[in-house]
Parts: sequence; structure tokens; C-alpha cells
Amino acid sequence: MNKLLFENIRQSLESIRGHFLRTVLTVMIIAFGIMALVGILTAIDSIKYYLNQNFAMMGANTFTIRNRTLRIHIGNDSSRPKYYERISFDQAMTFKENFNFPAYTSVYIWGTGIATAKYKSEKTDPNVGVVGTDENYMVTSGFELAKGRNFSDTEIQYGNHVVILGSQIANKLFKANEDPIGKVISIGPGKYRVIGVMKEKGSGIGFAGDRRCVVPITNVRQYFPRPNMNYSVNVMAIKAEDLDAAIGEATGLFRIIRNVPVTEEDTFSMVKSDSIAEMLIDFLKYIRIGATLIGLITLLGAAIGLMNIMLVSVTERTREIGIRKAIGANRISIRNQFLIESVVIAQLGGIVGIVLGIGIGNLLSLIIGSAFIVPWAWIILGVVLCFIVALLSGILPAAKAAKLDPIESLRYE
Repeated sequence: MNKLLFENIRQSLESIRGHFLRTVLTVMIIAFGIMALVGILTAIDSIKYYLNQNFAMMGANTFTIRNRTLRIHIGNDSSRPKYYERISFDQAMTFKENFNFPAYTSVYIWGTGIATAKYKSEKTDPNVGVVGTDENYMVTSGFELAKGRNFSDTEIQYGNHVVILGSQIANKLFKANEDPIGKVISIGPGKYRVIGVMKEKGSGIGFAGDRRCVVPITNVRQYFPRPNMNYSVNVMAIKAEDLDAAIGEATGLFRIIRNVPVTEEDTFSMVKSDSIAEMLIDFLKYIRIGATLIGLITLLGAAIGLMNIMLVSVTERTREIGIRKAIGANRISIRNQFLIESVVIAQLGGIVGIVLGIGIGNLLSLIIGSAFIVPWAWIILGVVLCFIVALLSGILPAAKAAKLDPIESLRYE
């Protein structure tokens, strides 16, 4: 049985070599169908990975308490966010002091997003964000120090003019590997001594961590004041599995602080760090459906092309079929020969399409800075689809070849 199978495969390869151009065209039609399917699905997996990495930048065990819900605007689909009464400084600090769950808690506020940082003759564009916060912000926001130190309790209490710079700002202001630690820079109207530089994190989508200056929260209250300042609270559970329990505990405590009656809904929002990513990833399922339909339509065209080639091949090899039957080949062996030939052509197209699809999908990964993705599920799907295409395209020509009369075949010109 194995000998017969290998002989059929050998005959298929011989036939492919004998009709090389026609086979190549068919292989490429199949390859484009698989490439479209695998390529787009690989790109979607790359986007998913990228979203998870960027929107979950604070960690899977982190959530934020703020006075508005999320708003995601995609195309014509937009959900209007809910806005609640602002969170005051006293409310945020009361929560931090009384939240006894095993977690890190940080209170922060945006001072401005259009500041300019200056050092000697160097200065940044007016797009620097100034964040006022406490000693736990670095932990709860997922930032790490590349050099220097964090704020001390005294600096937080008295609002000292000290700053931790994002890596992009440090690189812009300090040239020739000059050490920024201890240097005095201007941020907006004030002078600040640099005590730390954050590790490069990348801007991500909607985040500009590397263009961020972090200063003590009391400093922002004094030097970047505005009416009705609205604060936010980051909470990072020490154990990821305790996140839901931490959210429940935080919700109960903050309802008490905000004097929310038992019968009323929360007047604040609890936003997990990966909530935006989950919403966008959910939207990607529609792109995946569209990509799958495009790939399947292309494969349908490839199946028709493959069937046409196999029918032409049966006609051209009628005398060969007659000779094989005359020397003892039965209908099953003739049918299997053409079916295997169809499978070989389809799988060659599948291999080419999978390689091209992975390459194109990961080209997007390279552009957006995501990881290299090997989509094993889509590779297996591509192989299976090629096999199905081969069977659907080859069964009719194979059956036609198997039914040929040997005497009529030998007389065929």
C-alpha cells in the first residue's frame, strides 16, 4: 500500500514537472488565498499582542478609580462616557489612608499636557505631560527607574521641586551621555532638580510615558492649580488573583467616602488596566470574520482553477490512463493517482501561502513594534483548507479518469 502511495506521489510530481507553468499558476492562486487568510489573521494576532502589551502596561492586577467611565470610538460606533462628581484631594487621600487591602495605592493628578522642558540651550516641544503623584506611582503605573531614586516622604509632604523624567525627555535635554541626575531643569514656569530617569517604555496607544515628568502631588497642587482639580487613584493588588477582591473592597470603601446611599449606583468608575485592550480586541473579531470570508472566497476561486487544471490533465493523459488500465491498474488506483496529484498541488500552494502569510503578518508586527508571531492554529487551518480544496477540486476529475474505457482511451488522439 505504501509503495503504491509513493508511486502515485512520484507520478504526481512528474506530471507537475511536465506541466510546470500551468501548475505554478494554480499553486500561486491557492497560495494567494492562503496568504490572505493566514496573513490577515497573523496581523490580527500581532495587533492583539500589541494592544495587550500597551494597554495592560500597568499590569494585570491594577485598576484605577476615577470620575468617568471609558469611551471607545470606533467608526460610527461610539459609547458616551458617564461623568460623575469630581474626586477631590481629600477623598483620594482618605481612600489611600484607609484602604487596608494588601495592595499598593497611589493618588495622582495631571498638571498639564502641554508643558515645555528646558535645560541650557536644549528644550522639548510643548507636549510634555506633568503628573503630580506620590511615592507609589512608579509601582502602580508599571514604570521603572533606569537611574536615580524615587520621591521621599518629605518631598511628597512639602512639594519639593524635584522631578523624575521620562526617557524621551532625558534624551532630548541631555546630550553626549551627560548624567541628568542632580541637574536643574525648567518645566513650565518652575525649576526642578532631576532625581530620577524612568526606563524607556514606548508611547503605546494613548500613552506617552516617555514624555512624562513626574513631580510630587503637592507641587502640582501649588504650581499647576486650576479650579475643581480632579484626582485619580491607582491600586495594584500584590497578588493578581486578588484583583476582584481588591476591586470589591475598594468599591465599598469609596462608596462610604463619597457618601453614596445603598440604593444608588456608584458615583465613580473602576477601570481595569486591560479594559481598553479587551474592548478593542472584541472589535477585532469583526475584522477576523471579514478576513476569513476574503480568504475563503479566494480559495473558492483557487478550487475552481485547480479543478479545471485536473480536468485538462485527465483529457491530455487519456492514452496514459488507457495504458495503465491495460496493464492491470484498476479504477481505485487511477482515481487515487489524480486525487493525490490534486492534493500535492494544493499543499504546495498551501506551503507557499503560509510562508508568505506569516511574513506579511509579521511585517505589520515589525512596523508597530509587536512580537514575532507564529500562528500555529492558522497554519493548521491553512493545511486543512488546502486538503479540503484538493478533495473538492480533484474528486470530479479523478472520478472521470477512473471511469474511462481502456480501449477507447488507447485509441484517443
